[in-house]
Amino acid sequence: MRFGVFIAPYHMIGDNPTLALERDIQLVRAVEELGYEEAWFGEHHSGGTEIIAAPELMIATAGALTKRIRLGTGVASLPYHHPDRK
Repeated sequence: MRFGVFIAPYHMIGDNPTLALERDIQLVRAVEELGYEEAWFGEHHSGGTEIIAAPELMIATAGALTKRIRLGTGVASLPYHHPDRK
């Protein structure tokens, strides 16, 4: 059986955003140690609790700290990433 994890972009109100994102990265490292094969990062752009607006940055950070787990985005909100958007 293969396992994966979805890292939702939601965090507790009042949490330090830097520490919340660091906990997400630590979770990916922990599930890799447990044998999980993939981790997906969600993306959201509203409110103070939904703080993963660029999952590709989370993937880059987690990729530098892991060895074999596959990383991906749960969603890519294309209107927020259009190259013509200023």
